[in-house]
Amino acid sequence: MARPTNREFDFQGINHLALVSSDMARTVEFYSGVLGMPLIKTIDLPQGMGQHFFFDIGNGDSLAFFWFPNAPDAQPGVASATKGMLPGPSAHGSMNHVAINVPVERMDEYYAKLQSKGVECSRVINHDDSPMQASLEKTPTTFVQSIYFYDPDGIALEFAAWTRELPQDGDVKHKPAKATDKARFREMIRAFSEPPSSAR
Repeated sequence: MARPTNREFDFQGINHLALVSSDMARTVEFYSGVLGMPLIKTIDLPQGMGQHFFFDIGNGDSLAFFWFPNAPDAQPGVASATKGMLPGPSAHGSMNHVAINVPVERMDEYYAKLQSKGVECSRVINHDDSPMQASLEKTPTTFVQSIYFYDPDGIALEFAAWTRELPQDGDVKHKPAKATDKARFREMIRAFSEPPSSAR
């Protein structure tokens, strides 16, 4: 199946995603020192407003960070993902996590490398079309593999590797949720998290 094309704009991927750091030196050490991303541009903002640094994440894409001397403290679950083995919810309009594309054949190697650098991370997780949707085992319906971890400010990061071309038949089949669907989804979450009646 041919990949869909944008008939309105000639988009060429992500130019940069801008995040906020509490300590730019620590951010540089993590992203360049631990993850090996080249630092490609640094800016001191005018009138002491702070800094803006850019890291190369490949394919001409950048990950950028602001440092503001007057930025409020982090608010996990509001301004960023709730921290867990997989990133949890965050508020409307927030950035939940950054997924960095990596080669699928190197996922196990990258998991071991993160561990050797002292980065706490998930195992390689397989996302698929089954009701469980995430497992340690690859299945015929797995479409992406992920490793989740956090930067020093609690920003949720993911190494992501597509395991097959998208879209294929059945990949686009779900009706988008509306704001009025919250109660229905909360009921499904509650039903899923309650123990089976035989266990009560």
